[in-house]
Amino acid sequence: MTADTVVLTDHPWPDLSVEREMIEAAGYRLVVGPISEGSAEQTEQLVAQHDPVAIMTCWAPVTGRAIAASSRLRIVARMGVGLDNIDIPATTARGAWVTNIPDYCVEEVSDHVVALLLAAWRGVTVLDRRAKQGLWQPSAAPTLRRVANRCVGIIGYGHIGKRTAHKLANGFGCRVLVNSPSLLATHADLAPLAERIAVAHLSTLQREADAIVLNLPLTPDTHHLIDAEFLRACAARRPWLVNVSRGGLVDTEALLAALDQRWLSGAALDVIESEPSPPPELLQREDMIITPHIAFTSDASLLELRQRASAEVLRVLRNERPLHPCNVI
Repeated sequence: MTADTVVLTDHPWPDLSVEREMIEAAGYRLVVGPISEGSAEQTEQLVAQHDPVAIMTCWAPVTGRAIAASSRLRIVARMGVGLDNIDIPATTARGAWVTNIPDYCVEEVSDHVVALLLAAWRGVTVLDRRAKQGLWQPSAAPTLRRVANRCVGIIGYGHIGKRTAHKLANGFGCRVLVNSPSLLATHADLAPLAERIAVAHLSTLQREADAIVLNLPLTPDTHHLIDAEFLRACAARRPWLVNVSRGGLVDTEALLAALDQRWLSGAALDVIESEPSPPPELLQREDMIITPHIAFTSDASLLELRQRASAEVLRVLRNERPLHPCNVI
C-alpha cells in the first residue's frame, strides 16, 4: 500500500534532511518541488500528480486550483510567517487547516533592521563601495549620523515590530514611534508603551521619523501602502525607508520618484515587489541598500522553521489541532 504523500513545493535551503527525517519517520512519503519558488501552474501540477494529504510551502503560490487538485488535503503549512501566497478561503472551504510559524525569526529580522539602519546612518555600504574602488577620501564621506539621536517610526507592532522597537530604544537610545490599527484602538490616548517608545499616528511618523520601518503583512488593505502620497508627506524630514516584510507594501515607481525628488534620504530593502529581478534603476542607486530577502535567515532560525513546520503537519495528520492555525474550519 502506497504511503500518503506530503508535498513540499519549494525550499530555499540545499538539503532536506530535517523534513525527510520527520515526515518519513512518521510513515509518509515526501515529494519535493524545485529549490526556488515555482509558478502557480507548477505547484498545481505537482499537487495534481501526487494528491497529497498535506502541502508545505515557502514562497510558491498555492492557488485555489492547487487546493482543488488534492482530494484528501488536510493542511497547507506555510514555512514562514506571511500568508499572501496561499488561497486561504479555498483551503478553508475544503475543510483544511492553514498554518504558519509566526515567531521563528523574530531575532533575525529585528537584527536585520538594526543592521540596515546602521549601514544607512553610518554610511557603511556607500563607504565600503568607494574604498574598494580606491576612493579613500574621509573628507568626502556622506553625512554620518549619531544613532542615539535618531527617531524611528515602525509600522506594524507584532512580534518583530515589538522586538525591533525594544532593540532600538533600549540598545541604541533611539526614540521610537509605533503604529498599528490595534495599537491605535487600544491606546487612543497615545500614552507611551515604554521608555522611548510611543504610539503614534502615521502622520506623526511621516513628520518626525528619521527612518520608517515596515513590519506588517501584505493584504489588500496594505498593498502599496507606501505610495506617492505617503512619501510626499515625508519630504520635510527625509527619512530612510526600511522594508523587511513584503515587497508589495511599497509602490516601486513611487519610491524611485521619491528618491529623485529627495523626499527620502534613501531606502534599505530586503524585499522588493518584483523580486527576484529588481528594476535596474534600484540596483544602480547609491542611496539604496538591498539584501535578497534573507532577513529571516540564520542557522538557528532555519532549523527551527523546518522542524516546527514539519511538526505542525504531523500534528494535524494525527487529528490534533495545530498550534498556529490561521483559519477556522
